[in-house]
Amino acid sequence: MKYVFETRMEVRDYECDIEGIVNNANYLHYIEHTRHLFLKSLGVSFADMHAKGADAVVARMNLQYKVPLRCDDMMVSRLALHKEGVRYVFNQDIFRAADEVLAFRAKVELVCLVNGRLATTSAYDEVFREFLEEDEHDQ
Repeated sequence: MKYVFETRMEVRDYECDIEGIVNNANYLHYIEHTRHLFLKSLGVSFADMHAKGADAVVARMNLQYKVPLRCDDMMVSRLALHKEGVRYVFNQDIFRAADEVLAFRAKVELVCLVNGRLATTSAYDEVFREFLEEDEHDQ
């Protein structure tokens, strides 16, 4: 998989359950934070896009839990991006930093609402242009 962005994070104790492993719902926070940091790295703000009438919303997720992360583990969260019709598809993987073991894998499909209605928008196409063009050449 060709990743276009990555960030490092640390598991905090309050994210773990009684078994001492990361509660499954927290992985959704990790991958959402990764997508937000990715947009921020591109100079994009969700608030600004909303002001333009374009809202990217999660339409579907496929989640795979591989190896549990534990308190104080460092992780590397990586994402790849391509487009399928009106959907922006983020393939996101989280690796335990110490040994690069895959801990979590997600396929996250986002769609755009323009003024509250499902639609395509050039706003996000423009933001993701360089990644989507590369994807088109790879096909």
